[in-house]
Amino acid sequence: MVIKPKIRGFICTNAHPVGCAAHVQEQIEYVKQQGQIENGPKNVLVIGASTGYGLASRITAAFGAGAKTLGIFFEKEGSEKKTASAGWYNTAAFQQAAEEAGLWSKNINGDAFSDELKQKTIETIKAELGKIDLVIYSLASPRRKDPKSDEVYSSTLKPIGSAITTKNLNTSKRVIDEMTVEAANEDEIANTVKVMGGEDWELWIDALKQADVLADGFKTTAYTYIGKELTWPIYGHATIGKAKEDLDRATQTIRETTADIKGEAYVSSLNAVVTQASSAIPIMPLYISALFKVMKGDGTYEGTIEQIHGLFTENLYGQSPRFDDGGHLFQNYKELEDGVQARVQTIWDTVDTDTIDELTDYVGYHNEFLKLFGFGVDGVDYEADVNAAVEINHLV
Repeated sequence: MVIKPKIRGFICTNAHPVGCAAHVQEQIEYVKQQGQIENGPKNVLVIGASTGYGLASRITAAFGAGAKTLGIFFEKEGSEKKTASAGWYNTAAFQQAAEEAGLWSKNINGDAFSDELKQKTIETIKAELGKIDLVIYSLASPRRKDPKSDEVYSSTLKPIGSAITTKNLNTSKRVIDEMTVEAANEDEIANTVKVMGGEDWELWIDALKQADVLADGFKTTAYTYIGKELTWPIYGHATIGKAKEDLDRATQTIRETTADIKGEAYVSSLNAVVTQASSAIPIMPLYISALFKVMKGDGTYEGTIEQIHGLFTENLYGQSPRFDDGGHLFQNYKELEDGVQARVQTIWDTVDTDTIDELTDYVGYHNEFLKLFGFGVDGVDYEADVNAAVEINHLV
């Protein structure tokens, strides 16, 4: 079939297998060009490995450090009549590239919140890897089924305390308008923490430790975005912010429970980038478009793969890790510089529908959004007939 993007609201409902493969290859080439990561990980488990920062982490570990990687994800397979999800195509492409490079790599598709998938993961590690020295936790899901109670929790993206009315970039209509988001109630706050907080990360580490598949001195990190004043109303001081605070609680718990094997647990604070998750968050499309304009102008812009490669080399495996005031590994320091934020605020205050292209890099934002699904990638013939049914090799 000839595949063109089908965009509905803030999501794209299809994906291009060749484009996704080319996008993955771009990231692989970037990592390879940076050279070998000194003292990098050898056996890596990536929970949430198929898109965004999780995929970039897997690419960096494999092609930057030569690590064996086991990727966990929940993606939809394609058919002759319907495309797979982008994460499916990304993983198929990563797997093929890893095999061509002689790198051990396997994949598990399923509900990472479930006890069954955790057990399957442990069995695979015992059989083929021995012990894990890095666990990346990069899940982004709108809902979670508690493995103990079977209750399903759903997250919400709402402010806490009172409703907010904010400027907004309506990506469907390509206009600047206003939107009002009602305040969350206590149940919505609690449910969001249940889905997006640190509980499942803890459960993963507990299960891996009890199974004795964590190496002495292993590292683990979960990812967060904190931002500054402009994004706080809907991100920092909001339901998702409460969930991110719970990651800090989980970090301390994991450190305590793995102290006997000298475990290292961190939350890593990363840049605002275009991901499937960030596209759904009010404020973020306009904020990121303005941020791109400023940071690209300064020559300091970093995409997903640049951020994660920097995290590995500067912080996770660097000689002098950088921490923010909250104790997180501080990778988004360039974004949060006062001068950068002041210029982003100026754009925010003055931009309107007529000046979107002049004052922001919405074109760059939109292009990055399309690339998430394999569209708009250089060198890909989007008029060509392609097979949407792509297999993932070494799917456990």
